[in-house]
Amino acid sequence: MANHTTSANNAPAENIAQQLADFAVGVKASDLPKPVWDKSVHHIIDSIGIGFASHHFPFAAPGLKGIAVAGGSGEASVVGCALKLSARDAAMANAYLMHGLDFDDTHPGGIVHPTVACLPAAMALAEVQDQTWGELIAAYVSGMETCIRLGLAVKGGFHHAGFHATGLLSHFSAAVVAGKLLGLNAAEIVGAQGIAASTSASVQVFLEDGAWTKRLHPGLGASAGITAAHLVQNGFKAPLRPYEGRFGFFETHMQAHVGDVNYAAIVDGLGRDWALLDTAIKPYPVCHFIHGAAEAALRLHEQVKDKSRIVRITCELPAPTLPIVAEPAAAKVVPRSDYEAKFSAQFVVAACLLKGRFGLAELEDDALKDEATLALARRVTCIEERDSPFPLHFSGAVTIELDSGETLACRIPVNLGSGVRALTREDIVTKFHGTAGIVLSKERATQVVHALLDAKPETPARKMVEMLRT
Repeated sequence: MANHTTSANNAPAENIAQQLADFAVGVKASDLPKPVWDKSVHHIIDSIGIGFASHHFPFAAPGLKGIAVAGGSGEASVVGCALKLSARDAAMANAYLMHGLDFDDTHPGGIVHPTVACLPAAMALAEVQDQTWGELIAAYVSGMETCIRLGLAVKGGFHHAGFHATGLLSHFSAAVVAGKLLGLNAAEIVGAQGIAASTSASVQVFLEDGAWTKRLHPGLGASAGITAAHLVQNGFKAPLRPYEGRFGFFETHMQAHVGDVNYAAIVDGLGRDWALLDTAIKPYPVCHFIHGAAEAALRLHEQVKDKSRIVRITCELPAPTLPIVAEPAAAKVVPRSDYEAKFSAQFVVAACLLKGRFGLAELEDDALKDEATLALARRVTCIEERDSPFPLHFSGAVTIELDSGETLACRIPVNLGSGVRALTREDIVTKFHGTAGIVLSKERATQVVHALLDAKPETPARKMVEMLRT
């Protein structure tokens, strides 16, 4: 494996982009371990279901219309509608839909949503080029490993600097996916990553007002990655050291913290230890940072029949997550939109305690205005969780104090969907019916999910992707 001798700037002597490109070129569907293939299919099913569900919500139509008007017709499908767009625009549209509900997968260590750029880029190109399902999955896996491992190098550091990690890393992962499906050689895939370093950008200002830009971030990355691969394919000269070079990706985006970057994490075990296997599929449609606390609140729901007796709620969360999901508290307790609610630990914990569930229905307008939930949210105080395993898992704890002085507490060290608590095949199918079933009949949802589960490497990707149109 790689030589990790570091230079003065802590970067390995051997080019990271080259190692990622060499890996991508060598990935073949026939060589993938069965657990990697099976888990890839689960994540693909999960994101497609979310793509269908997003059509039910008001953000979908304006985004799709804007993408379509700016581009034009083409040969690539968009999940859940009749649109046919160019590969770049279809990738953007599908990524927008798949990330739109913040219900998509997350790698805990990398703190990144990897599927939502890799899959749309792979779907679009494999469809228009009439490639096989196996070729699509091989490219998807190559991009997933790229995205996750780049995230592992900083362990959430991008968020602390004000960047959205998924938005940043999607440019690189999509460039690798596109390069592989376009048949680029390793040197050309290096170049595609080099171009991606110039387009990679995504700021978290959306947290201030519930704007829709976060939903679009992986779409911008998927589109830019496809563009990067096409540019290199046609002779464009690109930077060759995008990650560790002077003024490269990590130096510019980590700045004073660039010394904390663990470059070895990107390439250690590449092709042997599959980071994809550690990626978690969400059981709740909220920011993954809240999942431990949400589950703790759900477990406490049955222990307090009369919720009016609750006088105080303490929610413990990993310290690095507090600025994102708990602060400023005055704004978090009264979310103005479904997206603000997804990033409000106070609202989510209150809803879980009160209702004993948290699904997409808990993000509808009426639910956001529910006075009982908002009153309970005002009683929630968020504090730092001591000895949290974060970011390995998204832990959390909830303690409630009753008017009698009695306290009840629950702590979740490993969030549902993560590690040894990964969702099963049956769980994935159930979730798909809960997401896709919002807009599809039960019979159609069953047909789609079983077709995805049963697809073989030689199955035409075009057949699989066109099946997702309505």
